[in-house]
Amino acid sequence: MEEKKYDVLKLENQLCFPLYACSREVIKRYKPYLDKLGLTYTQYITMMVLWERKQVNVKELGDCLYLDSGTLTPLLKKMEQKGLVSRARSERDERNLIVSITPAGEELRERALEIPEQMTDCTPLTHDESVSLYELLYKILSSVPEE
Repeated sequence: MEEKKYDVLKLENQLCFPLYACSREVIKRYKPYLDKLGLTYTQYITMMVLWERKQVNVKELGDCLYLDSGTLTPLLKKMEQKGLVSRARSERDERNLIVSITPAGEELRERALEIPEQMTDCTPLTHDESVSLYELLYKILSSVPEE
């Protein structure tokens, strides 16, 4: 009976583990498609924000991606070296670093168009299951306190 109290510590009883493992597996499935673009997964999601907004400050970018500046700074430096983005201090407030998409970054957008469909084919979920999972995951994310 004493062992029962430790059931809460079994890996099979943790919600966090299948979320973690599934996230790693899905990102691994992106790799061959992203390799063709010369992007990591984190660079890809950064580009998604920039394809939509064209320009964003680093704090807003971090908020969108749930990434801190310690992760974003080296990521953005590498992307700038690749010519995909440019970084500059805001003219209105020098404390703000603005990230802008470059023409080379914009050109990559066209090549990335096929990736979402290819990834849909990589998962065994129906459309309705995908929508439900998406909604549940964002329900969890919306409860994350802002820092």
